[in-house]
Amino acid sequence: MIDITQEIIKALHENAIDAGVITLFTPHTTAAITINENADPDVTNDMLFGLSKLIPNDPHYKHAEGNSDAHLKSSLIGVSETLIVEAGQLLLGTWQGVYFCEFDGPRKRRVNICLNER
Repeated sequence: MIDITQEIIKALHENAIDAGVITLFTPHTTAAITINENADPDVTNDMLFGLSKLIPNDPHYKHAEGNSDAHLKSSLIGVSETLIVEAGQLLLGTWQGVYFCEFDGPRKRRVNICLNER
């Protein structure tokens, strides 16, 4: 899980968005985007541990590439998030950050950022 909050804030400031909505989308079937606590790194470790227990890499999956668990985790977490912008700031909670989740890597990945000004 990679904290991408600062990259989003940078895009927000570079485009001088004062108020609106940001949509994030990753076009990968084994990756995801989520919002969660970014103050304690144990939270992301616990999330990854929990996801691995919930959806283990099981040899009984039929997908020939061997990464069915990554596809399931991506679908469970989701490939997009929507963020609100007010007064030039992301409206995140005190402890929240935005994470790119890589479930089948490392690989070259991208996150599309769509800025919609109000």
